[in-house]
Amino acid sequence: NASHRLALTGTPIENRLSEIWSIFEFVSPGLLGPLNKFEERFARPIDQGDSKKAARLRAVIHPFILRRTKMEVVKDLPPKIESDQIIDLAPDQRAIYTQVLREVRAQVMGEVERVGVAKSQLHILAGLTKLRQAACDPRLLGLPREFTHEDSGKLMALRELVEECESGGHKVLIFSQFVSMLKLMKKAFDEDKITYEYLDGSTTDRPERIDRFQSDPTVTCFLISLKAGGSGLNLTAADTVIHFDPWWNPAVEDQASDRAHRIGQKKVVSVYRLVAAGTIEEKILQLKQKKKDLVASVLTEDSGGAKKLTKEDLEDLFRVE
Repeated sequence: NASHRLALTGTPIENRLSEIWSIFEFVSPGLLGPLNKFEERFARPIDQGDSKKAARLRAVIHPFILRRTKMEVVKDLPPKIESDQIIDLAPDQRAIYTQVLREVRAQVMGEVERVGVAKSQLHILAGLTKLRQAACDPRLLGLPREFTHEDSGKLMALRELVEECESGGHKVLIFSQFVSMLKLMKKAFDEDKITYEYLDGSTTDRPERIDRFQSDPTVTCFLISLKAGGSGLNLTAADTVIHFDPWWNPAVEDQASDRAHRIGQKKVVSVYRLVAAGTIEEKILQLKQKKKDLVASVLTEDSGGAKKLTKEDLEDLFRVE
């Protein structure tokens, strides 16, 4: 029964256009019509790249949106420099990845042929996760044979990058989707005598760990689970952010990077994405750009749109090169 309604968000669209419908259904009920009509009229055409529909939706919602980017509000914030570091897989890791890719492709595409893309989501997600694990470290796959740190091209590259940061006096945030990968990093850093803090969903003394990282100059790294620490933390002691395994939701990754790039930061922030060459991770980068195009097409005058995963997209994702 409120006379006025306001919605405040940093990410009006993360994955799909129905998210912005939900916001407007609260702010101005009925403005965008029923959800099924919104999907038919706007969401599906825009997902398929219809720039006219994107412009029409933008015109409808524009009078109700006050949008301010971080750089507009915090004009004196130092720059954030992002780069993709393309990493070669270790030789044995490449052979294992290729084998897993062939198996996953056969399973997923067989299921898609049988029941269609929409009803194959669990198989698709499981296949993508397995490939991402193989690209990170073969030990994540739970295979019977023994592996070492040297069997992960990305872990070896991470160790080198962290050593460079430590020698240069930089503090580093390292994010991963996989808690099991973070634990492998802990073992490697213990061997390298790199001092670090650690945070995942089971961490109970978060404030103490954050305080140590922020105030103790001997603590070089903070290993953080993306889901547990990707938002809500102030870690401006760091001026370097490393995303060990890229994630296809750019808003989530940006929020994680902004644990360091925020008010109070006095240094230029360097953000590195470690991308395994010739793997699903390079394909994920392409999908991330589509998501950014989707947000831009609705909230700004940049058109383009993004497509949801189609059978052709899956063929590309799971292609054996």
